[in-house]
Amino acid sequence: MEYTRLGNTGLKVSRLCLGMMTYGSKQWRPWVMEEHEALPLIRQALEAGINFFDTADMYSLGRSEEILGHAVKEFASGRDKVVLATKVFNPMGTDPNDRGLSRKHIMHSIDASLKRLKTDYVDLYQIHRFDYETPIEETLSALNDVVKAGKALYIGASAMYAWQFMKMLATSEKFGLARFVSMQNCYNLLYREEEREMLPLCQAEGIGVIPFSPLARGFVAGNRNREQSGETLRAQSDELSRSYFFTPQDFTIVERITEVAERRGTSNVKVALAWVLQQANVNSPIIGATKPQHISDAVAALDMKLDAEELKLLAELYRPRPIMAHS
Repeated sequence: MEYTRLGNTGLKVSRLCLGMMTYGSKQWRPWVMEEHEALPLIRQALEAGINFFDTADMYSLGRSEEILGHAVKEFASGRDKVVLATKVFNPMGTDPNDRGLSRKHIMHSIDASLKRLKTDYVDLYQIHRFDYETPIEETLSALNDVVKAGKALYIGASAMYAWQFMKMLATSEKFGLARFVSMQNCYNLLYREEEREMLPLCQAEGIGVIPFSPLARGFVAGNRNREQSGETLRAQSDELSRSYFFTPQDFTIVERITEVAERRGTSNVKVALAWVLQQANVNSPIIGATKPQHISDAVAALDMKLDAEELKLLAELYRPRPIMAHS
């Protein structure tokens, strides 16, 4: 396993991060894996050297955090050997204050997440989305207090517009508050709008990049066609997958990925993930895994170095598309 600094921090994270949205309760989403199915995969990730795990309070309404907390206790050699990241913003109930980035919700949510994760602190506490209803100063002041209390070591952000992120960074600097160290945004061969502003901003400001959906929710695997959503339960039942990735351009790019993979005698998944890993300023793509092979393939992608011609072939078909995943 390779390790890298998260942005300009001294924190070392594995070059792959295991995303925990897949693990939790089938009552939340039919494609989610229950604890007994998830634990062997988390253990495999740890044994492969992955030390970075990303979850959120809203994943299975807290059940994902509980499973991760159990796995760390069971399989990790110590709490200090893993980097735990979770997120806050999305509704956790019907109460009007049980959502968003208000001081009230943040202070309640961090304590609830720590309890579910069975730990005194998280390494990275992230805002899941931008909150249009709460003043930026209120959100950043609350996050600063979370850090000062030792409940989070670092704070990070997720999908939003670059101007919003820059405004939050400037506000932190103005008032001397804890500063975001990472950006978790959607980025893959099929969706590259982040290259326009967000990725250059992160590079200029020393912000680590931990992209989600590096495999475009599995679309790059090449097992879908224009008539069918795909073979897996998630592909068939996840409405976001079809709304995000099902354009003629998406299929054309996947065909190009397949060409490059066949030349190398490897899989589409390894090629597509290798491409993301070779992009400037990308620290640790967040992968999902429902089978042992998903983890072993992701680890194998670390050793695949695409040459200049392959990088050009994979990138040249992309054309601008609407912004996605900001809400």
